[in-house]
Amino acid sequence: MMVPVRCFTCGNVVGEHWEAFTARVDEGEDPAEVLDDLGVSRHCCRRMLVSHTDLVDVVAPYQ
Repeated sequence: MMVPVRCFTCGNVVGEHWEAFTARVDEGEDPAEVLDDLGVSRHCCRRMLVSHTDLVDVVAPYQ
């Protein structure tokens, strides 16, 4: 599915960082350093980005 717009725990906006995060991690950067550069400092917000699995392509045929 799509990345959540806000953190489930604290309510901070995390969706705006998704594209930059995935692009930089796919290039081979360390996810922790990318999140530090993006300014995502809370553990709950970091969890939202690191643990998200994009399932749009998997679920789309069944709609």
